[in-house]
Amino acid sequence: MDFSSETLAGKHALICGGSKGIGRACAEAFAKTGARLTLLARPSAELQETCAGLPGSKGKHRAIACDFSKLDEVKHVIADIGGDVDILLCNGGGPPPGPLLDAGVEELETAFHQHLLTPTLLVQALAPGMKERRFGRIINIISTSVKVPIPGLGVSNTVRGAVANWAKTLAYELGPYGITVNNVLPGFTVTDRLEQIIGRQMSRTQKTREELETLMKAEIPARRFAEVRELAYACTFLSSDMAAYINGINLPIDGGRTGSL
Repeated sequence: MDFSSETLAGKHALICGGSKGIGRACAEAFAKTGARLTLLARPSAELQETCAGLPGSKGKHRAIACDFSKLDEVKHVIADIGGDVDILLCNGGGPPPGPLLDAGVEELETAFHQHLLTPTLLVQALAPGMKERRFGRIINIISTSVKVPIPGLGVSNTVRGAVANWAKTLAYELGPYGITVNNVLPGFTVTDRLEQIIGRQMSRTQKTREELETLMKAEIPARRFAEVRELAYACTFLSSDMAAYINGINLPIDGGRTGSL
């Protein structure tokens, strides 16, 4: 898809988890299409490097370090961001893999803090400005598990399902104000998360990386893993005026892998 340098011109995008992976790819795509960016992620050299390397004039973009599991820290950061955000990309690393029955309560609490409570605080703070401007885009990077739960990702399946219904509810509430709320559902994508899943499978099955990748790709009609830029293309489109009438959807970007409509 060909976007111009004016596609998101004049828009302020807040990207959570913007230091690497899908978040970084979205930051690069948004910046190329004219948006001004604020990146949120845990403190790291990668966060600053990503921000410094984005297209645009010096000082146009900024990075703010924040731990999404600490709600007091999130509230403090929100006050620093301001209310002029037009595009909110909710994105964060998935909870540790493992069966739901083996998960501790604290694991579920952390996951809900990071993936549901933090986005709620952000939306509550930013929605008034979006309503006033009659424009807003809220995009959540979640998982195809909201359609078909993925074995071995118990906590993730649980919290992602909650986020999907949270987003659909917001789509109803915010739609009358020109604000859309949509979910992007990545399939197997070349990220640290995929490395984590493959590594766990290697230790559990004693299979080699090559064997596991072959088995995983055989489940995908496209017969390959997604690149992060392919997720970024979809998010750029959903953030633009071109997608103004797309609201409340779950968009799988999985090469056809998910076994449901």
